[in-house]
Parts: sequence; structure tokens; C-alpha cells
Amino acid sequence: MSIANPARGQKPRATMKQVAALAGVGTKTVSRVVNDEPNVAPGTAQRVWDAVRALDYHVDLQAGSLRRTDGRTRTLGLLISSVDNPFAGAIHRAVEDAATERGVAVFASSLDDDADREERAVTAFLQRRVDGLILTTAGRRQNYVAQLQDRGIPVVYVDREPAGTEADSVTSDNRAAARAGTEWLISHGHRRIALLADRREIPTAAERERGFLDAARDAGIPTAQTPVIAGLRDADAAHRALRALLESDQPPTAVFSAQNLITIGAIHALREAGAEHSVALVGFDDVPLADLLDPGITVIAQDPQEIGRIAVARIFERLEGDSSPPLHHVVPTSFVPRGSGEIPPPSQLPDASSR
Repeated sequence: MSIANPARGQKPRATMKQVAALAGVGTKTVSRVVNDEPNVAPGTAQRVWDAVRALDYHVDLQAGSLRRTDGRTRTLGLLISSVDNPFAGAIHRAVEDAATERGVAVFASSLDDDADREERAVTAFLQRRVDGLILTTAGRRQNYVAQLQDRGIPVVYVDREPAGTEADSVTSDNRAAARAGTEWLISHGHRRIALLADRREIPTAAERERGFLDAARDAGIPTAQTPVIAGLRDADAAHRALRALLESDQPPTAVFSAQNLITIGAIHALREAGAEHSVALVGFDDVPLADLLDPGITVIAQDPQEIGRIAVARIFERLEGDSSPPLHHVVPTSFVPRGSGEIPPPSQLPDASSR
């Protein structure tokens, strides 16, 4: 079996010398223009960029960074929970939009809540000489922190604060928001409230469970009336867990779903059981088309776009020389009542026979 030569028939890549010749300048001038260095006349810079476009010249950022006085590659590394999660996707888009405006590229990877994968992703980013990192963490310890400090690479954590590490971070107040969502269900008369949650080793999941239990305890609700089903990794697991609860001898009258993918599984379970109008549901994180369902899904909505915007702004502040102490920025959540969280327990529903 023959293997085709991938270079055969391809147009040779343009060189900096060719760009310089076409623009009528020296190669040092081309280098200064494409590396955005000062003291180049606007007309000269325009000729260089015209030549770059005409020849389809691609700047070698890796090599260029070795020649720049600041050693920058104009790249950022972004580690998010999962690219298929709308919350993480919104953070990604906010970071990318802000970086693109500054001519900075973003390398993105999914964490999948795997501490080993986190370590590998950070190592890969460092090998690519990124200027800064925006990370979601899964590990109880960030073993790469010393390496980042040695290299002077700034890092901002999003969604979750790192354990035992002083660093900039941007999160929601998960415990307080979960407490408020649970109190909403309690205020509508519910006592048998189930919590569907992610793995407890994930900091946000642990904080949301604490908020749920805070509200139940303060309302004097016995633990037996608040089943907690943790360790749910995806929508299918949440679907199965809630179906089992609904088919039990003491089914919940309300559900607090502590993550958007889990909420999707809960919606499927309620609709399969024909309980979407009789069992209340409040979800943490918004879900696509939640307002178009019947009933609409009541949610605690985080603001991932703002989380991403603040995180990338902080990275650029650090890159521009800000050496102030680390900041923890808390982005407010919004409570969005749409109908599912306002369903009363069966004991408070109007008697159909009396109508």
C-alpha cells in the first residue's frame, strides 16, 4: 500500500523574507509589525499587513515568542468542565471573545471532573508556552502550582475555588443559592424534598448539598424526609435515580436538582411518570428551552458569561503587571420562577371533585 506525500502539490509556505520583499522593508520591520512592537510608521505597517495577506503568510507564534522581549505567545489555556455542558460552553465563549479582541488565541480542553486529566491538561498547556491559564479544578490539590509560580504564569480559577492554594478565582455562591432554592420549595408547603446531586468530591456539588441541608434543618424537616441522591454523573443517572424515588413508598413531592445535566434527567423522569404537574422541581443552572416546557422549569441561573468575562479580564490584568493579592470574585445568581418550582404538594392541591 502506497502512502501519498501530503506535501506534494501544495503551495510552499510564504517566508518572512518574501513578505519583506513585497512590502519593500527589511525582515526586522516585518517582525516588529507582526509581533505588534512599537515605533513602526502606520503606512509601513499597512504595507506589511497587505503583503502578509497577499502571500497568506502565517506568523510562527512559537518562534516569535522567543524573539520578543516579553516572551509572550499570545495564547491562553482554558480548562472547563466539559465542552458539551452549556454552562462551560458559555464560559468558553466569553473567554474566547475577550481574548480574540486582543489578538490572543485560546487553547481549550475538557476536565470531565478528572484530577489526572487536569494535571495532563495543564502540562500540555505549559508545553505550548501559554501566557496564562483559566482553570476549572477537580483535584483536592493542584500539584502544578509550584511549576506555574516558577514560570511566572498567572492562573485564574473559574466555577470552583482551589483547595489549599491562594489564587484568583471567580465563582457563584453555591451554598447560599442552593439554600435559597430549597427554601423556595419549603415556602410552597413541601416537606418531602429530594436532592439530586453530583459527586461530593466536586466542590460545587458539596456546597450545594450543604445549602440544601441548611434550609431543611432550619425548617425542622427530618432527614428521613429529605433523601439525598449524590454521585449522579449525567442525565441518565439522574433519570434512573428519580424514577426509583417516584416509585418508592414515600415519593418526594418536590425535587431540588443541583446541576443542569441532572435537571435534564429529572425532567425526563417526571414526564415519564406523568408527574411534571404534581411534583415540584427547582434546578441549579439554567437549561436550554426551560421556558418553553409545560410547566416551565424554575431555576437558579448562574451567569457563566460574566464568570468568563471577569476571569479573562483578571488574567490580562496579571499579564500587564498587577501583583496585588489574589481576589475571589463572587458572581450573583438569579432566581427564575417559571412554574415547576411553584407547584404545591398534593395536600394543598384543589380537590378536583369540588370543582
